[in-house]
Amino acid sequence: MSEIPNNTDIRTPAPAERSLNFVEQIVEEDLATGKNGGRVHTRFPPEPNGYLHIGHAKSICLNFGLADKYGGKTNLRFDDTNPVTEDTEYVESIKADVRWLGFEWENEFYASDYFDQLYEFAEKLIQKGLAYVDDSTAEEIAAQKGTPTEPGKESPYRSRSVEENLDLFRRMKAGEFPDGAKVLRAKIDMAAPNMHFRDPIMYRIKHAHHHRTGDKWCIYPMYDFAHGQSDSIEQITHSLCTLEFEVHRPLYDWYIQQLEIFPSRQIEFARLNLTYTVMSKRKLLQLVNEGHVRGWDDPRMPTIAGIRRRGFTPASIRDFADRIGIAKRDNLIDVGLLEFCIREELNKTTARVMAVVDEKPLRVVLTNYPVGQVDEVSIENNPEDPSSGHRSVPFSREVYIERDDFMENPPKKYFRLSPGGMVRLKGAYIIKCEEVVKDNAGEIIELRCTYIPESRSGSDTSGINVKGTIHWVSVAHAVEAEVRLYDRLLTVEDPSAEEGDFKSFINPNSLEIVRAYVEPTLKAAKTGDRFQFIRKGYFCIDPDSTDEKLVFNRTVTLKDTWAKEQKKA
Repeated sequence: MSEIPNNTDIRTPAPAERSLNFVEQIVEEDLATGKNGGRVHTRFPPEPNGYLHIGHAKSICLNFGLADKYGGKTNLRFDDTNPVTEDTEYVESIKADVRWLGFEWENEFYASDYFDQLYEFAEKLIQKGLAYVDDSTAEEIAAQKGTPTEPGKESPYRSRSVEENLDLFRRMKAGEFPDGAKVLRAKIDMAAPNMHFRDPIMYRIKHAHHHRTGDKWCIYPMYDFAHGQSDSIEQITHSLCTLEFEVHRPLYDWYIQQLEIFPSRQIEFARLNLTYTVMSKRKLLQLVNEGHVRGWDDPRMPTIAGIRRRGFTPASIRDFADRIGIAKRDNLIDVGLLEFCIREELNKTTARVMAVVDEKPLRVVLTNYPVGQVDEVSIENNPEDPSSGHRSVPFSREVYIERDDFMENPPKKYFRLSPGGMVRLKGAYIIKCEEVVKDNAGEIIELRCTYIPESRSGSDTSGINVKGTIHWVSVAHAVEAEVRLYDRLLTVEDPSAEEGDFKSFINPNSLEIVRAYVEPTLKAAKTGDRFQFIRKGYFCIDPDSTDEKLVFNRTVTLKDTWAKEQKKA
């Protein structure tokens, strides 16, 4: 008998004709003028303080895709400048996510690789009179900043001499002062219209163990000081950031200019915001720590780990990133587009299998079928792929069907099973409901039907036409399984536009766990294998599965039912 074909990942080809996005236009202009010697070198610089989400996937696809297109290179650089929030668990998860998406980096770097050089850069700015040690408290510094419409006030420590600043900064490095006692600030312009120019903090004291440098350092650079210099050290030609860093760009350029180092170019693009979820690491961490989800890889989470566990493929994520494109203005992307991308792929690549997803399925007894006889019926693996072939599924006197596929008093144009009605069992025979059996409480417990031997699929000579076809599993051969039905994490489209705690919008029906009975061929399935449950949706094997118990996650329904359900509500 034929096996269910393995699911293979297929790269989604880019459209044959597509206009250049604005980032590509910049790159092509640079190449045309010979800038940077014709090199294209990008980087993906995540902070290892949480798991990556679908928004990071867009950035990954952009950075690696741009380098691939122009024969360049991409570095993976971890922005590990805050030892309090970072962990090697996150580092490993990030590397796994990038590789899962189908990309490999040229170099693996860490901002902590450059701590010695960044420290030297800081001393250089002190020596040039462009940085000073400030004893002000965090509250005092915030007050000194002023407002967007009012200039700030200079710190009383701003006039310290170069010699005093060098001495204090070196003593900060030596660990002489407690956390929060002093900071190193750039000396720029406290009246600058751009608030980031108002003497930004470059270094703060943190007596904390670092996951890579241990206890060597007790001062750590701020993001704005580390980022541009790290790009420069690596000679990154195009530093791609999301739009919130646009106001940081002048400071990025200022540090590079004052230090007289390689001029990396920062380019901003719109971040990805997805409907019915949140993309903030802080909020995602809340969901995990407060037990609203089962972990970072919960299939309801927008994390790459969660999306992977739910059954999405790398190709579908890359296709999604390509479809949404690169814009200069933030927008809200409908999660329905992401679901469309995975449906498009799974429709072409997954086998159709029989699964009765029902806590209390209906038993159908074929009274004229020989007792003890078992037939093997042929089921087409995937009608979209003729090369996928067929497989054999056991058929016997008793089968399960879903309760929704029977109605005792059906309306007009009801084409499933009803008293006296006929349907075809998928891949098998036409049956007719002869009797409805109920228990003492009046609940239907069994349907007694007859089958038409001449109506077998593929060799039907019965001459009978029926409009309904339903799926089934043989009772004697059914494998019990747990099915996890996932839906939108939140009930509102854009939680950022709503008042109140975002957690008040958590969808109470985002997870429903039900029992199912599946065909026996699925006993050989492995974690991550994907299938279409005929007439139900697309599902994959969850890592919680064991030899004794199969667990399936619903990746997506066959059709977008969310809008319809919302209208009902």
